[in-house]
Order: sequence, then C-alpha cells, then structure tokens
Amino acid sequence: MSGARLANRYSLLRPLGSGGMGRVWLARDEMLDREVAVKELTLPEGLSPGERAELVTRAVREAQATAQLRHPGIVALHDVVVEHERPWLVMELLRGRTLGEAVQAHGPMPTEYVARIGADMLDALSAAHARGLQHRDVKPGNVFLTDSGRVVLTDFGIARQEGQATLTEQGLMIGSPGFIAPERLEGEPGGPASDVWSLGATLFLAATGRAAYDGTTADRIRATLTQPVPVAPQPLGPLLAAMMARHPAARPVAPLMAQALRRVAAGEPAALPPQHDATVPGHVRKRSRAVLWIASAAALAIAAATTIVFLVLKNQDNGVPAAFTVPMDLCTLLPPQDVGLLMRTQQIPKGVPASDEYGPECNWTKPGIGVSVQLQKDSDTRDPWSMTPVTARSLFANQQRYWAKHGSFGWVWKEIGVTKPQDVTRTSVRSFGGLGQEAFAFELLGQTGRMHSAIVYFRLANLVVAAEFTRVDDRTTDDQIKESALRAARTAERELRGAG
Repeated sequence: MSGARLANRYSLLRPLGSGGMGRVWLARDEMLDREVAVKELTLPEGLSPGERAELVTRAVREAQATAQLRHPGIVALHDVVVEHERPWLVMELLRGRTLGEAVQAHGPMPTEYVARIGADMLDALSAAHARGLQHRDVKPGNVFLTDSGRVVLTDFGIARQEGQATLTEQGLMIGSPGFIAPERLEGEPGGPASDVWSLGATLFLAATGRAAYDGTTADRIRATLTQPVPVAPQPLGPLLAAMMARHPAARPVAPLMAQALRRVAAGEPAALPPQHDATVPGHVRKRSRAVLWIASAAALAIAAATTIVFLVLKNQDNGVPAAFTVPMDLCTLLPPQDVGLLMRTQQIPKGVPASDEYGPECNWTKPGIGVSVQLQKDSDTRDPWSMTPVTARSLFANQQRYWAKHGSFGWVWKEIGVTKPQDVTRTSVRSFGGLGQEAFAFELLGQTGRMHSAIVYFRLANLVVAAEFTRVDDRTTDDQIKESALRAARTAERELRGAG
C-alpha cells in the first residue's frame, strides 16, 4: 500500500504502527505540502455489502463528530476519505512518545509533571464531554507527549457520541483491561465519569511506574471489580483515589479535578474537590458469576487450549450474552449428570477435548454411543472467540446453506466403533425457535434407512455451537435420538447463559 494516493491528495509513505482498529500511516498532504498521519480503519470480516456500507457511513459520522473537537489537548482531525471500501482518517502528525513509552523508559514521573499531564487531559476530556463525546479508551498508550511540550489525547477511534451506537459497539468489551472503569466492565454504557476513572488509572501508572491493577487480562478485570483502589504517594494519592472511586457518582467532575491537579502542578497543597453527586448508593448491584470465574477460566485456557469457550463480560437487557471473550473448559458445557442421562448410563465417560479445522470440541463416547459439542469458526477467523455477532450470523447462515445442499456423504466416528466411512443420507434441514437466537437441526440415516444421529446448530451472541447425539444400536427410536440431541444443545445453552 506504500506509495498509494488517497483522494488524489494524500500519498502514503510508510506505516507508523497498527492496533485493533487499523493501521496508521505517515503520509504527505500534497495540496498543503505537509506531513500528516493517516489512520486506515479496518472493518470486521464477513460483512454483507449492505452491512459494510452501513459501518462506513457510521464511521464517517463518528469522524465528523470528532472533527468538531478543536482543542490543543486533542489530536486534530483534518479530513475523512472513503476509498478501497473503508474510511481513512487524516490527522495531524505528532512527534514524540506516548506516556506509556516514557514510563517504560524512565520509570515514575515527578509529581508536578504527572499533575500537569492530568490537568491537561481533563481539560481535553471536558471539551469532548461538553459536545456529548466520550473517549472510552483513555490509557497510557493514548496520551501523547510531544517534543514541543504538548500533552495530547489521541485515538478517538472508539469515541462514543451520546445517544448513538458506535462503529465498534457490537456488544464486545471496548477498551483496555486495567484502564476500563468498573461500571463498563459490568455491562453499563458508562459516561464522562468512566473517562475520569480511566485517566485516574493512567496517572497512577505515571506516578508509580506500575499499573494500579496488573497481571493477566483476567487478573486486571477481576481486580478492578473486586479490589480496593491502591493508594498512590502523596500529594496525588487522594486525588487519584477520588478519580477511581468505585461508583461513578463518587468521582469529581473533570473541570473541578483539573483545578485540583493544577494546584499540585504549581506546588500548592492538594485540595480534594467535591464528588460528582452527594447521593451515592450504599451498595452496587450483585456481579455476575462470570466476573468471579475469569481468573480461573484464563488459567484453564492455558492448560486446555483446544477445549475453550468463553465467559460473558457484558449482558444485553434481554439476558442474551453480548459476547463470549474469556476462555473456560468446553467440556464443562455438559455436566456429568446430564451426560449420564443422555447416554443412559451410570458409568459416565469423561469428556475428551479435540479440535479440527472447524473449531474446538468435546466428545463423550462409549461403544456404540456418543455425544459431541463443538464451537464453529470460519476460515478467516483464527479461533471461535475472535468471532463477532456479525461474523457469527454469517457463519450460521453458511452452515445452514451447506447442510441443505449436501444430502449424502461418508460418516465415521472411530471413538464409538464406527471406524470405516458409512454412507449416510440427511433428513431435511429445519429451522426452529426457542434455542439460542437462531437454530436449525437435521438427522442422519444409515443404509437401512434407520436414524442413528441427530445434529443441532444454534447461535448465541458471537458463538455458533453444534451438538450431536449418536446411537448405532436398534433399541433407540428416532424421536429419542432427536430429543437427545436437542437436550444436549439446550444443556450447552443453559451452561453458557449461566456462565454470564
């Protein structure tokens, strides 16, 4: 892409870096003869032309809202170009380093300098909040210290305008764990106070040289939700603790906190400003079990990488998980007592993890009988937990179309004793409701026309799950086989919802 031209005006010179939302290029504005930074926004894979056009339109609208922000503490957006079916944001080119890079290189910063950075960033956030914009990803990597002495808040790529969904708002966790306010980790949309919390965590790292909540992603999330705010040295300690108060209403508003930090930057005694709302609830609603399981689930992922499914970090109002993102053991989706009922045995087999090109699975098998639960993924996604609700919907539809077209094929399941491919035919593919957000099922018939397997697919948020029940003896009726596969699918769905 180097050497390419956008809008017959901007020449891309070389990449400067990349992140979750795209790649940043050094470019030259040939009309004004100046260097600029150009951010290439990437869109999710698997979108239909209509969905892609909608997201491009939304990205342009968000960029237009961000372009209204003219403040020395916010990186300036000069232009928006839509080419190659994606948006490109043309911004001022900053020279210097991020706050995170500076701390990594030199350790904790002087108190007065940290206070000045905080005050400048709060002024910038106040300007954004006044226009109804939240940043939502304030962190050390998005606070830029220029060679000229400016402190600039960068990357409004996931900024949210009040009352509107954003380009990245697909029910997934937005932001960087350890710098995400607790209310947003619990599934709330957050507000200006959430940006204040994130800045407090950022300043804590600048003042101490370490993150307020460190460790793995799971450790940081759990600590944010369950542990008290660590104390930074005086005189910043009380101010940062106020910015990182557990409840948003207890945090001082940005303009008042900026004044307090300016006093510290000038060497004056710190004065704690009043909280945002004097009426703070005495308790916070009970957290979901998912929050408390995150750490152990992450550890399980390391030990059993091929048997992973995900816990929920956010729930929609109707109780449907918005996204599964944290690993857990896939074999726990069918508890032993349920496996025993399905297989009609008191000698319950242990789930055995497996994986193939279609995704990870867990199998429970005995001679002549087997149960399987598998997570599906498409060829463009490295693993199921990288799926989004959009790509999962597309994958589900493709699976349904595929099975509707393939009426006969070779079938084998070595673990239950079917070691040589058997010619099977498929029954009709039937869509039905009441399972996940969409579901379909079909059955497999052997050469004699007797049913021996039933398979159920369902989608829940960003996961596509396939449940299969097989019994090759003559003692099980067709209805019993179909009912067993459906029961396995419903059990898997129950466990997924319960994890949330």
